[in-house]
Amino acid sequence: MKVVVNPKYAHLRSWIEAIPLSFETEGSVIYKGRNVIKVMSSEGIEFNIKKYKRPHLINRFVYTFFRKSKSFRAYYNGLRIQEKGFDTAESVAYMEINRGGLFSDSYYVSLQCLGAREIREYYFGPLSGNEALIDDFARYSAKLHDAGIYHLDYSPGNVLIRDTGTFILVDVNRMRFMEVSPEDGCRNFARLFGCDDIYERIAMVYSQSRKETFSQEAAIGLVLKYKNEFLRKDARKKAIKRFFRNK
Repeated sequence: MKVVVNPKYAHLRSWIEAIPLSFETEGSVIYKGRNVIKVMSSEGIEFNIKKYKRPHLINRFVYTFFRKSKSFRAYYNGLRIQEKGFDTAESVAYMEINRGGLFSDSYYVSLQCLGAREIREYYFGPLSGNEALIDDFARYSAKLHDAGIYHLDYSPGNVLIRDTGTFILVDVNRMRFMEVSPEDGCRNFARLFGCDDIYERIAMVYSQSRKETFSQEAAIGLVLKYKNEFLRKDARKKAIKRFFRNK
């Protein structure tokens, strides 16, 4: 088993190394789907433990020899985001387990984000009464993109809001650190909200907040274009799944 621990939490190494054994019987499940996320405690500190789904045989081979694991990427992406001055769940450790000579299971440990809620709460609006928050989010996204941070899963559950009104990026294994064009930036909002009036507000503030400013009209057109494209693709995927479930 490969275990990498943030030096700040080196005193918890023994507890961290035991997580693959304790995970099944301890902690509280906060998400169970493709992956499983639990909250576990040690020395009075709450940690978020994510166990990634075991990949199929081909991907086990790929992760063994060619590609970094999701836990590796989550850990180091989290550190890099913090280095750039943005808030994320602090990377504590990651673990990789091989079986039969091939990659099998992996875990990512981060500090639990206390006093935070998902931006999902505003998915359906309303814009009225929430203008300040939406404007802050648009400016935050502009700063994120100007810093070369591009979250490939910029979705309602992966942006948290602290009680102080600041934003936190989570689930950061799928990231790119790159030069983000205005169009790429507008594309990044596609999954976040369901209301056109919120998107229009975001586009107007975002377009004027980027270092490379561009017209509000262009931003509104792009944001709505990519939002509608995402909704069409999502509807097709759901229709295909329903079709095969009913076969």
